[in-house]
Amino acid sequence: MTSASVVWWVGLAAGLVGAPLLPGLINRVKAFFAGRRGPSLFQLYFDMYKLLRKAPVYSSVTGWLSRAAPVLTLAATLATLLLLPLAGVPSPFAFSCDIILFLYLAGAGRFATVLGALDTGSSFEGMGASRECQFSMLAEGVMLAVFGALVLMAGQFSLGGCLNQVSSAVWSQQATALILLLASFYVVVLAETCRVPVDDPETHLELTMIHEAMILDNSGVDLAMIHYAAALKLWVMIEFGVMLLLPVMANGWITLTVQILCVFGWTASIGVAESIMARYRFLKVPHLLAGALCLGVMAVVVLLLFRGVARI
Repeated sequence: MTSASVVWWVGLAAGLVGAPLLPGLINRVKAFFAGRRGPSLFQLYFDMYKLLRKAPVYSSVTGWLSRAAPVLTLAATLATLLLLPLAGVPSPFAFSCDIILFLYLAGAGRFATVLGALDTGSSFEGMGASRECQFSMLAEGVMLAVFGALVLMAGQFSLGGCLNQVSSAVWSQQATALILLLASFYVVVLAETCRVPVDDPETHLELTMIHEAMILDNSGVDLAMIHYAAALKLWVMIEFGVMLLLPVMANGWITLTVQILCVFGWTASIGVAESIMARYRFLKVPHLLAGALCLGVMAVVVLLLFRGVARI
């Protein structure tokens, strides 16, 4: 095993172990702004440990989809993490056009959660699943715009090729496009991970729930897997955004350390955003995502113009 592959495996372990810290960090930042002490950074670890010791309870009207949904959601999220290049090192599981598989896996986890919610027969969970499908459809358009811009910039469909090509030279030449992509992707992270202003994971009012409404009937081990999958998805999305921001350095260990620190910094910025703004009305969320889509399309246009000028 080469030193580069060791860096990648260490980065993978950091994601698997450190992902539950991210929701705790967001809650601590929000508590700081509210003048409270707040829960422990490790609260999600304690919650998952408690849930893992309990057996799940199923309604008499549920089928096998409700039992399989948490496992499928976690498996899809883990697969997306396995495809990510870390610290400038391509994933050992990477292949040509793996960026398409990454997009499908990101959608597959959400699809499994929606199917599990519909299988319960609960009207509230069906309502949450409907909202999730509507907003995810809009968010996926933004994701396609971001990924299209990356492919246009790198000239290849490999996930590692798209993310590892970001360097200081690329920033000096295409800073405008990268800034637009970062702004667009930041909104996608909030939408895909069910954060304010799109959703509020701490709400307890069913009429305002999206993600939490879909998991009302889950308990025990199933709920622990759902919580861990949500934290892991937050880590994957932020790690992806950090690799858009940071140029790849010569030393893999330094790159990995800086990336992990930036992941926690990005997470803290989400806590700040949630502290200074309220959740949007559901009618306003499409406007937010439409604005993010416009930013992504503008990045594509800037890249096309840059390519045309370079040919001249």
